[in-house]
Amino acid sequence: MERWRVRLRRNNMSKRKKIVLAYSGGLDTSVAIRWLQEKYDADVFAVTLDLGQGKDLEGVQKKALSIGAKEALVFDVREEFLSNYVLPALWAGAIYEKRYPLATALSRPLIAKYLVQVAEEKGATYIAHGCTGKGNDQVRIEVSVAALNPDLQIIAPARIWGWTREEEIEWALANGIPIPVTVDSPYSIDVNIWGRSIECGVLEDPWTEPPEDIYQWTRSPEKAPDEAATIEIGFENGVPKLLKGQFYSLVNMVEELNTIGGDHGFGRIDHIENRLVGIKSREIYECPAALLLLEAYKDLENLVMPREVTHFKSFLEEKYSLMVYEGLWFSPLREALDAFMQKIAERVSGSIRIKLYKGSMQITGRKSENSLYDFALATYDKGDRFDHASAEGFIKLWGLPTKIDAIARKKTNQ
Repeated sequence: MERWRVRLRRNNMSKRKKIVLAYSGGLDTSVAIRWLQEKYDADVFAVTLDLGQGKDLEGVQKKALSIGAKEALVFDVREEFLSNYVLPALWAGAIYEKRYPLATALSRPLIAKYLVQVAEEKGATYIAHGCTGKGNDQVRIEVSVAALNPDLQIIAPARIWGWTREEEIEWALANGIPIPVTVDSPYSIDVNIWGRSIECGVLEDPWTEPPEDIYQWTRSPEKAPDEAATIEIGFENGVPKLLKGQFYSLVNMVEELNTIGGDHGFGRIDHIENRLVGIKSREIYECPAALLLLEAYKDLENLVMPREVTHFKSFLEEKYSLMVYEGLWFSPLREALDAFMQKIAERVSGSIRIKLYKGSMQITGRKSENSLYDFALATYDKGDRFDHASAEGFIKLWGLPTKIDAIARKKTNQ
């Protein structure tokens, strides 16, 4: 795994409490640096992961230090994120409530992994995050930390200070903390290479149409090209490797599909989501690459796997999605399910052809050397090799239990 780390230190050698903070550069975690220092008389180590969010992470580091962090660390985990978290989820068809590709949820166990790693390296006893008390991420991070190092303690500033978003913005401005939002533009945004989520502000009214300016990855379908685009994605043992006949790394593949899908207005999701904490929330997502790859993989998998496998797998997909959403990534069941999904992925090799047009996608072709599709058995035209005469006996045997039950009930009712 290629990984880079940049460290910027402050000249402060005091031996105060040490807190490792998951730092995004956003409102909550920026305020948290100063707040943690003042309340706990602690040195704060800001940890940021490059998950493909496209931010100026050097600027994020400098911002953390300017607010007061003792040290700022950045890890490039894009390849690790896609290979070890997103790819297993792709194989598992992981979509929460049949809408959400779990972009944010998949990143949280990886963030927790690095928080624990840094805490152990620095001798810290506390891990902090910027999650609120009504969100899912607090559960995902804290459960993951407990699974990796149960001795570490958690501090959740946003659960403690109890401010409204407007009050938090006012506190930040009063204390000279640079923030990316204002009271007039109070969106909460989370981004990684697998998807972009937007919430808060006017979006909290489920009847309000999302303003166009919240979208950054996708064009409005009305403004998408008037001509359809056709792409071909090639899979090898479950891994997407070819796009339009050219080899792509996982990172480049996802980035390119985000661009292509977004240019054609594809990848927007607006739905009411059932949060783990028991409330419903309105969530907006942009996930062009995720939706394209999930649909493509599922279609190719269906071409090469027996009926019993695909039907049984559908039950496991729902469970897998729920586990990821609810923060149970580091669990024996998830590991066992991964083994099952990986075994299936070994046969998923071939190509899928997709047409994109003004916010929609349509799979127009699929092929594989492992295909179970037999033209001679499927056709109704010349060359049909299906034994139609055998259908009568099959139907009698297949329906025999139903027939026996009907006979028994008829006797009972006489």
